[in-house]
Amino acid sequence: MRTTLKRGVGRAAEVNGSGRAVFPPGVLSPVKRYVQPPPRRRGLLALLGGVLAWMLAATTLVAGAAAGAAYLYSQHVAESLRPRSAAVKVAQKRLVAPPPGQAAIALVIGYDTRRGVEAGGPARSDTIMLVRYDPKTKTISMLSFPRDLWVEIRCPGRSSFAGRINSAYATCGPKGTVETVKGLTGLPVNYLITVDFHGFKSIVNKLHGIWLDIDRRYYNPHGTGYASIDLHAGYQKLDGQQALDFVRFRHTDSDLYRLARQQAFVKAFKQRIAQSIKPTSLITRLPGLISVITKNVEVGVGGGGKLSEKTLRSYALSAYDLPPGHFFQAKIDNVRDTSSSDLLASKEDVDAAVRDFVNPDLDAGKKATASALGLKIKSKAPKPAATTVTVLNGNGVQGAAGTAAYSLSERRYQIREPLGSALANAPTQDYFHTKVYFDPRRTGAREAARAMQTFFQPADIQPVPRAIRRLSRSMLTVVVGQTFHGEIAPPQSTDVPKRQPPAIRFDPYAQEAALRDVKRKGVPFPLLVPAAVERTSRLDYEEPVRRYRVAKGHWGVRLVFRTGAREYWGVEETDWNDAPALGDRSFRHVLGRKPKRTYDFYYSGSHLHMIVLRANGASYWVVNTLLDSLSNETMITVAKSLRPLRRA
Repeated sequence: MRTTLKRGVGRAAEVNGSGRAVFPPGVLSPVKRYVQPPPRRRGLLALLGGVLAWMLAATTLVAGAAAGAAYLYSQHVAESLRPRSAAVKVAQKRLVAPPPGQAAIALVIGYDTRRGVEAGGPARSDTIMLVRYDPKTKTISMLSFPRDLWVEIRCPGRSSFAGRINSAYATCGPKGTVETVKGLTGLPVNYLITVDFHGFKSIVNKLHGIWLDIDRRYYNPHGTGYASIDLHAGYQKLDGQQALDFVRFRHTDSDLYRLARQQAFVKAFKQRIAQSIKPTSLITRLPGLISVITKNVEVGVGGGGKLSEKTLRSYALSAYDLPPGHFFQAKIDNVRDTSSSDLLASKEDVDAAVRDFVNPDLDAGKKATASALGLKIKSKAPKPAATTVTVLNGNGVQGAAGTAAYSLSERRYQIREPLGSALANAPTQDYFHTKVYFDPRRTGAREAARAMQTFFQPADIQPVPRAIRRLSRSMLTVVVGQTFHGEIAPPQSTDVPKRQPPAIRFDPYAQEAALRDVKRKGVPFPLLVPAAVERTSRLDYEEPVRRYRVAKGHWGVRLVFRTGAREYWGVEETDWNDAPALGDRSFRHVLGRKPKRTYDFYYSGSHLHMIVLRANGASYWVVNTLLDSLSNETMITVAKSLRPLRRA
């Protein structure tokens, strides 16, 4: 299963929308001819911090890295995170330095140093994950590999062989994992982050826990022969040991669910960093956090570069500003489990996951919702060939406007020269975000600006002001800002999921009986009953409903459903309306007729993971299974069916 990404080496002259040949720009200044200058060499500093800040989050490291980088001891942290072991130093030589200003990829290896009776055996890679940070679109995408996935193992110095992907680390260390993942995906790896899997317990504890949504009852007592765990269903705060128990659990299901639990932890940790941890509180925790991190983490940099404290400091702070809906989790679909517990995936499914990882679709959730609701997805934006664009320089970087104009001409946009000036410069050169100005007098101009915005994220859309109108008569005028680094974003996917009927049945009676028992015990908010449930689902026999104190001063009620395929989904009801999990919604949508109700949608790619109704001073969450197995249509129907609990 090898994926090879083919890249074009050169281009012949093409024809633009006006019928004239478009040649690669020459080496002049940024005048009307639009210059394409050679890319600026900015070194690793421009991207490493951005990648590292979120990749450390992905492996529970960003808390300490961001804290140390943003405030005190940043130089010490940067020095301590550099490769110390001979194995990581060797693996670092197999990394590729990323092009300046472009997206970069890190391979995260969470290895498990065995304890107790297994001590002395080889370390195993419990977590193998690619994380990609794109500074142009401000997106983070993750692609995790089940540790039991059967692949071609590439171990430098010996012949390749077939085996589980985690055996690459056990056989030949991190260099084997690097080469195996590169061969499997066809992607370059720019950074390597290794972390002792047990190390994050201390990090979680130093941060006073992490909020996680637990899908069901997990219980293995000591002495059963399996790793012990004791967790109840519901949204709750876990300490370090509980979090480790959750992400490592694999007793009654497969490695696919274990992988999903790890990804749920990653997302919850991101929410903890972005919403729950304040700079003032981080300062007091720095010494302990730094001590834990430097004992358990190593970072290899492609091209032999060194980790800079300046990079860590500047990009760790940007972690707080990641736009909602810009965190993506790609996954390999149609993974098959064999009788020997090996997991198999076709080359086509691996290639599809790689494409989703490299090109995350910012509109995937909106497209999926429109499909689920039976709405026709219309694009009011005119086609590129019918859109005239003038590009101006607003960041003071020589050739920036020319570079952007040339890239847009390759996408068939009609590029127009600015008026009355020999230079393609905006009136000022202090633009930070790129501005996409549209002429409101032209039909479809606003929609064209929204389409153009995706190429320059982060970018702002505004009607064209008088000062810019003097320089342009085009439908759109783009003024490139400091956030433009010489390359526009790739076009977004236009794939739309096919609509399917909701797989539901209407049967509120079991839920009503369970919630009446809860109401008698006392809950400080009205309870709602899901009248519709997934067709094969029943309330879980082990823990069907739970009433508990979710946070100080707030109560929660959890309904747990089990499907015929032995997966678990649920309905969380709570008066904690600013819980961390609620802060990263994809968008809001109004559904229903009488009455109309507003719902918050939370997507993972094109899969609706959670939908939330806010009413009665409380919030009501419909939460999908770990694998997001309930269809979007089913999730929406269940949420719409929520109704007040009737009297007996």
